Amino acid sequence: MSSSKQTHDHDTIKAWAEKHNGVPAIVADTEDGKGGGILRIHFPKNSDAKSDLKEVDWESFFKTFDEQKLDFLYQDKKADGEESTFHKFIERE
Repeated sequence: MSSSKQTHDHDTIKAWAEKHNGVPAIVADTEDGKGGGILRIHFPKNSDAKSDLKEVDWESFFKTFDEQKLDFLYQDKKADGEESTFHKFIERE
């Protein structure tokens, strides 16, 4: 059985992403000129070169994350025990 966790702790999010070879990113066409946009964790080794994601630094990523009052919902392992890269950003309660 897999279970999800939820956090807005920057260190936890960064550690999870780096453990899974993920990098902070923003969907390119959603930037608003102030650095905001739709956030993603991008896994370059698992995607094609024609990605619509723009890699950003962690500082910019977390600035947008906090401004949008988001939480990070994520999984460490799948139900079968394999590593999971499931994640999504949700509105903070």
